[in-house]
Amino acid sequence: MHFLSEDLENYACEHTDNEPPLLQELSRRSHLTVLQPRMISGHLQGRFLSLLSKLIQPKTILEIGTYTGYATLCLAEGLAVDGVLHTIDIKEELTDLQREFFDRSGYGAQIVQHLGKATDIIPTLSTTFDLVFIDADKQNYAHYFDLVIEKMNSGGIILSDNVLWSGKVVQEVKPSDKHTQALMAYNQKLKEDPRIETVLLPIRDGITISRVK
Repeated sequence: MHFLSEDLENYACEHTDNEPPLLQELSRRSHLTVLQPRMISGHLQGRFLSLLSKLIQPKTILEIGTYTGYATLCLAEGLAVDGVLHTIDIKEELTDLQREFFDRSGYGAQIVQHLGKATDIIPTLSTTFDLVFIDADKQNYAHYFDLVIEKMNSGGIILSDNVLWSGKVVQEVKPSDKHTQALMAYNQKLKEDPRIETVLLPIRDGITISRVK
């Protein structure tokens, strides 16, 4: 579902900083070799993630859901010189592709890949975070939030992707549609949590910015 017309989306991209060549190549590789390539953040959202990360200048980033690493590299653009980005995914078949592009980007030494379930890995990370990007299985969003909120630095930012879920969150939901139900409950959870300030933006498939007080 397009929340803007295709013409307006194209206009927005045309008046946004250009997509870096390495990310253009990663996008092409993803579309040629990986199932569901639409899952990558893409040009407009990628530049949004990059700019937001640069504004925050995080020393520590956690990404839940690496996929082919497109958003990872966008977020890494704002890392402090001595910063570290931890990224978690369950797809072992994608780790080599991720690492190839991480190392080619110049941020490779700052990016730590974790393979496995995020619910198992997050509790083992003995650090706190300035920026977290949640972009994995939708039914676990609330669980991921509960795991990371206590690891956030004051003023830290939690980003949640795909929160509009192709517009299904404002349509009649089938009892069998557990993903949409989970996202609707998650969106309400963020709205009501007194520990954060939250804005939901209709960028791409919806992205929520939550600032930890």
